Amino acid sequence: MNRQAFLDTLAVSEGTKDLGDDGYNVLVGGELFHDYSHHPNVLVTLNKTGLKSTAAGRYQFLKRTWDALQAKLGLPDFGHASQDAGCVELITEAGALADVDAGRFDDAVTKCRRIWASLPGAGYGQHENKLSDLRAAYQRAGGVVSQ
Repeated sequence: MNRQAFLDTLAVSEGTKDLGDDGYNVLVGGELFHDYSHHPNVLVTLNKTGLKSTAAGRYQFLKRTWDALQAKLGLPDFGHASQDAGCVELITEAGALADVDAGRFDDAVTKCRRIWASLPGAGYGQHENKLSDLRAAYQRAGGVVSQ
């Protein structure tokens, strides 16, 4: 339950939840793609900042990150299950999966913030969400915060 709630919270943080196919087919900037056979690899220039990014999917995977995850995990496509598995792997690599499962939400966010620019304290110069807002989204998604 906590794991799925954390994934949903990352989608909220990245701004993809409830867009398109619940975020799974969202390019950075909000456009949609429809082919799940592979990462769309579309280079988007964000108007406000001029930042260029290939981020795509529910968890906004960069193409280079996705390629590494796909090779490591043997993921067959860019579909829902593959994106979820890739996200869990990034959480695992950050050393945060035990925190997620145990409900140590704040600790998990801190460990994952260098992966997702939208998390508080990420330091990429992009919009960062408030920890309290994300904790509330996590709890709405069914996550339980341990003390």
